[in-house]
Amino acid sequence: MDLPVVPPVKPMLARAVDEIPAGLVYEPKWDGFRALVFRDGDEVEITSRTTKSMTRYFPELVPDLLAALPERCVLDGEIVVAGANGLDFEALQQRVHPAASRITRLATETPVSFVAFDLLASGDTALLDQPFARRRADLAALLGDPAGRVHLTPATEDLDVAREWFDRFEGAGLDGIIAKAPDSRYEPDRRVMFKIKHVRTADCVVAGYRPHKSGPDAVGSLLLGLYHEPDPAAGAPGGGLAAVGVSSAFPMARRRELARELAELVIPIEDHPWAPGAAGSTRTPWDAGESRWAAGRDLSFVPLRPVLVVEVRYDHMEGPRFRHTTQFVRFRPDREPASCTFGQLSRPAPVDLAQVLR
Repeated sequence: MDLPVVPPVKPMLARAVDEIPAGLVYEPKWDGFRALVFRDGDEVEITSRTTKSMTRYFPELVPDLLAALPERCVLDGEIVVAGANGLDFEALQQRVHPAASRITRLATETPVSFVAFDLLASGDTALLDQPFARRRADLAALLGDPAGRVHLTPATEDLDVAREWFDRFEGAGLDGIIAKAPDSRYEPDRRVMFKIKHVRTADCVVAGYRPHKSGPDAVGSLLLGLYHEPDPAAGAPGGGLAAVGVSSAFPMARRRELARELAELVIPIEDHPWAPGAAGSTRTPWDAGESRWAAGRDLSFVPLRPVLVVEVRYDHMEGPRFRHTTQFVRFRPDREPASCTFGQLSRPAPVDLAQVLR
């Protein structure tokens, strides 16, 4: 490629802050794969946050990029899957697969879109040293009124609007706000922007753990569960301990302490709610299936009597599970495991993705 900015380039990053800062430019925080798009004539290259090529995984996106972009440019943005209930990160993850036949099939079944939010180069001009206000204006002019699966992210300088987006757009699967200084230059691989994400807590049952990679005498991650609640209207009974995620950030000394503390709660897998073949319709750790990259990956865990409750911090749910690894807060000996149900979780009101992009 003969561009003023050529791969490999790592995208500019953001650091987490607790509050939306004043006096900046605000954009919705998209929940997808960060991607840089390089176009030089008929050639399009899509690279990941780690500079790896992702073009082969999203063949349906290339024609839309060729139709929407000028002959020579470099854009920063996010690859997303728009599902029936907003952004679908789980479907997006399935798109990165080594089998060409599966890539072809999923390109039709779960096509992706590209949401652009920065411009690194246009024509023969590199824009990395230009202020973000100019890059944003040039990007808007470059895209005009994009169609198909290429979009321009909304942006505002109004702090009240940003706060409203923070609350409302979660219902479309977005996970917060990105804030950028209008005079900031583009600095690859540096945390120049700010990100503000939703943070909540939940009480979960500790149903087991996976040993640490160092050996069986240390806990790698706690396996978390929540109980389904009865639905009187549908005549559905309660019960059923569903696997909802893990918590894993512990110092090494604490990992070994946990292994000793949890030893008295270890039970045979046959006596556990997640025994293979005995879980009914609820979600279990076995539902993750075999890794598409590493056949035979060990999915086993140490089953525990489900009597211990832990409070964890999380950002949002994706279907019946936590979207990201949760953060351990504390053990809750004052809580009964049966009280740890999905009913405690807040659910944002659904929002059509078209409203966000409008």
